[in-house]
Amino acid sequence: MDAPQLIATAWNLLFDVIAASVILILGWTVAGFAARSVRRIAQHQPRFDRTLADVAARATRWLVLAITLVAVLGRFGVQTTSIVAVLGAAGLAVGLALQGALSNVASGALLLTLRPFSLGDAVEIGGTGGTVEEIGLFATRLRAWDGVMVHLPNNAVWGQQIRNMSQASSRRIDLEVGIGYGDDVAEATRIALNLLEAEPRIVNEPAPEVTVASLGADAVNLRLRAWTAPADLYATTNDLNAAVKQAFDEAGIGIPFPQRDLHIVQDGPIQVTQVD
Repeated sequence: MDAPQLIATAWNLLFDVIAASVILILGWTVAGFAARSVRRIAQHQPRFDRTLADVAARATRWLVLAITLVAVLGRFGVQTTSIVAVLGAAGLAVGLALQGALSNVASGALLLTLRPFSLGDAVEIGGTGGTVEEIGLFATRLRAWDGVMVHLPNNAVWGQQIRNMSQASSRRIDLEVGIGYGDDVAEATRIALNLLEAEPRIVNEPAPEVTVASLGADAVNLRLRAWTAPADLYATTNDLNAAVKQAFDEAGIGIPFPQRDLHIVQDGPIQVTQVD
């Protein structure tokens, strides 16, 4: 190959590199713009919420990037039909090797379709409780009650019992308080019921109730039940615990603690040995 041909080839290669760089930059920019547009449009649709909007935006971005990659390779003379065939064969091989990962994708699709929970919901999944931070195609991310981030595989999420506290219109408070066997049960019940009825965060329907739950070894156990808004559950429970203790103290009703009676049986005289 003579010098003019080398120069022409170099110029053609340089032009292809510049064109491919421009296509790559434009594709990257268009992918980000398309993802933001899809997210903005989806969030204004009543059938979509933040979860589906994020998934649709990510899918759009990856689709545009895939088209950009094919266009860049085509600029260098790579046949796109060959790329599709190679990707198809690679996808089949990867699919056979990653059956567990694909089950996560299938479970993620079910979670996004059937919607047992959404972003921001307070849930408990298989004993792990927290706030839903992200629902991905492979895993669901929770912020646990202690602030730790927990990543759960979608197939494990779908196969577990899911408790969604955010979907409840009201939550029930269950308190159990013990009183002494010598205390007046009727008076203690009246005091506890008055506290529940006076608490403004307790709803009237269903009505609060106080019952004798059990006769324990050390105490008569009263069960206090009342309903409140989900957002008020934690604070109301804490305040009621303190209020019941104070009201029982003022009324002279004791809250007993576990105790045992020790009986010593002596068969003979006690011998004391002096040690020098």
